[in-house]
Amino acid sequence: MTDREETVLIDGRTKGIPPGQEPFPLAEIGGKGWNVLREDMVLPLAVLKSHALDHNGRWMRRFLDLTGTALAPHGKTTMSPDLFARQFADGAWGLTLATVQQVRVARAAGIGRIVLANQLVGRQAIDYVAAEMAADPGFDFYCLVDSIEGVEQLAARLEARAPGRPLQVMVEVGATGGRTGCRSDGMALAVAQAVKRAEPLLTLRGVEGYEGMVRGDGDRDGAIRAYLDRITAVAVACGKEGLFGPGPVILSAGGSAFYDMVAERLGKAELGRETMVLLRSGCYLTHDSSSYAALFEQVRQRMPEVDDLGPGPAAALEVWAYVQSRPQPDKVILTVGKRDISHDAGMPVPARWFRPGRHDRPAVMPPGAVVTELNDQHAHLSVPLESDLEVGDMVALGVSHPCTTFDKWRVLYVVDDKYDVVSAVATWF
Repeated sequence: MTDREETVLIDGRTKGIPPGQEPFPLAEIGGKGWNVLREDMVLPLAVLKSHALDHNGRWMRRFLDLTGTALAPHGKTTMSPDLFARQFADGAWGLTLATVQQVRVARAAGIGRIVLANQLVGRQAIDYVAAEMAADPGFDFYCLVDSIEGVEQLAARLEARAPGRPLQVMVEVGATGGRTGCRSDGMALAVAQAVKRAEPLLTLRGVEGYEGMVRGDGDRDGAIRAYLDRITAVAVACGKEGLFGPGPVILSAGGSAFYDMVAERLGKAELGRETMVLLRSGCYLTHDSSSYAALFEQVRQRMPEVDDLGPGPAAALEVWAYVQSRPQPDKVILTVGKRDISHDAGMPVPARWFRPGRHDRPAVMPPGAVVTELNDQHAHLSVPLESDLEVGDMVALGVSHPCTTFDKWRVLYVVDDKYDVVSAVATWF
């Protein structure tokens, strides 16, 4: 139980909660005695499997130990302070976020080390961070810079608001056709030099990038490795000119797909001073049933040593729905849609089904069932003619890309292996 859980109130208006429930603290949900398969909850229902969450946290801890890297998981995946706390308990060095609104959520949850994997721009955003730094000397904050103009605007705003210590920044190396980031190594060095000129308002703490936007002509892995080597090269150039401030030089990249290559390439950097390789994977905690499951098989091929860590990450996130109609022999309609489950990186994956009064536990969905279309509140499930599915059956769908399922739920329900609801987590999108 956390203070956050105690302060969040839920009731019968909350997705998943039985109608007529008066408001009660989120922390009390484990004492309700509710079970998903007993139909105590309202479907659709997003659940997190406790066993898989525990397994995934332990697995990532072993990966970090194997590679000698640190982790600041990307909080945008879940935007759940309760899950952030779990990640810190598993050994996270800090938390990565993408917007200042997200930073505000994390600060309200008491998180003291944050990497804003983005440029800090605009009066309100800069003033907020400066005020947090001034009010809390222990607040360890980092952000990105990728232009001389951005450096100068930061310095000008901070000069008038003087947080009392330098704002820690990392130069972002970009890729042609990608998002933000310096497109050339020369520009990256020029931005780093601008940071040096802005001391003591700013201090350069590292070099950073996001490899997930890198594309290659038939050899994406090779293109990503070359991009990661650019991050190292920029850091070496900055080191030769004495541009880094005090403390370990941070080399950072790593979404949830290529973190093995990040650990391998950035881990080879030789800067002549203490260096920390910082990964920022966010989706490892829940994993998924499609895109990241396939990408992890590529991780295993590139880095066979991960097999020594035990079974890889497991899908922890499911969305349950009812069969509400079988309007034709080869089609089933489920009570779940775009408002409830992600579809931007692939359709939901039918994983299990359960018939109240018939099954003791969920059965594996037979081959041939495929979600072909999502409407706002309906899923079109193509099934073989011999499928047993009928109206009233319950179907568990796995997701592809957890981020865009989490943002559809104010509360997600944590279940044990029997699908008893043991706790819940709130999100703040």
